Amino acid sequence: MQHLARILTELPSLPILVIGDLIHDRYIEGVAQRVSPEAPVLVFEQQGQRGRLGGAGNVAANLVALGAAATVLGTVGEDAAGQELRDMLHDGGIDVSAVVVDPSRPTTRKTRYVSKTAQILRVDEEMRHALAGVALDAALAILERRPFPFRAVLLSDYGKGVLTPRIVQAAVRAARSSGAIVVVDPKGRDYSVYRGVDLLTPNREEAEAATGMRIQTLDDLPKVAHKLREITGVKSATITLGKDGIFYEDEGGEHHVIPTEARQVFDVTGAGDTVVATLTYLRAAGVSLEDSLRVANLAAGITVGHFGTWAVSRRELLALLGERGPGKILGRDEAVALAARLRTEGKRLVFTNGCFDLLHPGHTEYLAKARSYGDALLVGVNSDASVRRQGKGPNRPVNTLADRMAVLAALQSVDYLVEFDEETPLALIEAITPQVLVKGEDWRGRGVVGREWVESHGGQVVLVELRPGASTTAIVERILRGARPG
Repeated sequence: MQHLARILTELPSLPILVIGDLIHDRYIEGVAQRVSPEAPVLVFEQQGQRGRLGGAGNVAANLVALGAAATVLGTVGEDAAGQELRDMLHDGGIDVSAVVVDPSRPTTRKTRYVSKTAQILRVDEEMRHALAGVALDAALAILERRPFPFRAVLLSDYGKGVLTPRIVQAAVRAARSSGAIVVVDPKGRDYSVYRGVDLLTPNREEAEAATGMRIQTLDDLPKVAHKLREITGVKSATITLGKDGIFYEDEGGEHHVIPTEARQVFDVTGAGDTVVATLTYLRAAGVSLEDSLRVANLAAGITVGHFGTWAVSRRELLALLGERGPGKILGRDEAVALAARLRTEGKRLVFTNGCFDLLHPGHTEYLAKARSYGDALLVGVNSDASVRRQGKGPNRPVNTLADRMAVLAALQSVDYLVEFDEETPLALIEAITPQVLVKGEDWRGRGVVGREWVESHGGQVVLVELRPGASTTAIVERILRGARPG
C-alpha cells in the first residue's frame, strides 16, 4: 500500500485527450406518491432538476479529479443542452477547445426522473449515426495537428457514433507521432476497429460479445484474452469482472486476477469510467500495468460507494491507502473546495451538524436519512469548546472531538466531516452553500440556522423524523443513575 501511495504522491500532471461520446445526464427530482385518475400511471410532482457529466465527460472529470489535464474531443448539438454540457465541462476544469458542434444531431441527453434515490423513468434523446460531414472533418483536423501535445489518448466509446474507424485510426496515428499511449473503453461487437491501440478494458459481457466466447469460470479468461489480442493487436488484455475483480495479462503472458476490495456497493454507475481514467493516467506516467490496475481497482471501490457517477480524487485514494489521515475528515478550506467541486459536477451536497457525543441508533438512522437526499453528506461537528458553550453540563462532551469524528467516519452514510468552533454552523454553511440542509423534526418552528442562506441560493431545507426517545443526554443521565434502558 505504501508503494501505491508513493506512486500517487509523485504522479505528475499530464495532458490527456479523451475522445468519445459526450452525454448530458439530467436528473428531474420530485415525488411519485399517487396514481393519476386519468390512467393507471404514477403522477410525478417535479421539485427540481440538475445536470451531470455523462459518457466521455465523466471520464474526463475523473482524470481532472486525479490531477491530470484533460481535453475532450466529442460532439454536442446546436442546442441548449449542448451549451449547458460545455459549461459543465469548462466549470469542471476540462478543456473544451476540441468539442465540435454537430448541427445534424441533438446533444445526447438522458433524463432520469428520480423520487429520492429511486429512478421512476428514463427518457433518452439521441441519434446514433456515425460522425460525418463537417463535424467529422473538424474532428479529424484536430487529430492531424502536429506536434501532438498529449501523453495519452483515451477512447471512451458509448456507441453514439463519435468513434468511427477513421477517428480511431487518426487517434492512433496521432498518438504514435508523439509516443503517447492509446487506451480504449470499448463498445459493440466489432473490436477490429480498435486495431493498433495499446490497451482496452472491456467488461465480462463486452468481452463475450466481441469474441463470441462465454466466460463461465475464471479458467475461460485466458482463451478470451487471446482472442481479444488476435482481434485488436494489443500486447495484453484486461477484462473487468465486477465483483470478481480485474483480469489482466502481464507483459510476460502470465495471467492474474486482482480481487475486488470489499466495500459496500450503493451504485455501480460510472465505475468503468473511473477504472479506465485511472488506468490511462497511471500508464501514461510510466506506472506498471499491475500497479495501475491495483490503483484503478481501489478507485472503482470508492465510486460504487456513492449514488450516481463519482469522480474519485487523488486525496480520496491516498486516504484509502492510509497516507493522509482518516480521509473523510476535512479542514474548512478543504470542505469549501469539496463543495465547489461537487457543484461544478452537478452533484448535491447535503449538510447537517451536531455534537454526536455518544453515537446511538437515533444518530445512525438520522444520518442515513440525511444522506438519501443527495450525492454526498458533509457533517459539521461541534468542537469540544463549542459543546461546552452550549450548556450541556460540566462533563460534556464525554468524548473528544477526535474520538467523535473517528466514530462518525466509520459510518458508510457519512462521506465527509468538518469541525466548527462557533456556537452555530452558520458561517460554515455560508462558506460551503450546500444544496440540502438537514435537521431533525424537533427543529420545526425553532428557526433552522442557515435556512435563509440555503433557500436564497436555490437549496432546500429538510426536517427528518427522529427516533423517539433517542438522546445522548438521556443516555448520560441513565449512566449517572446506574439505570438500565427501558
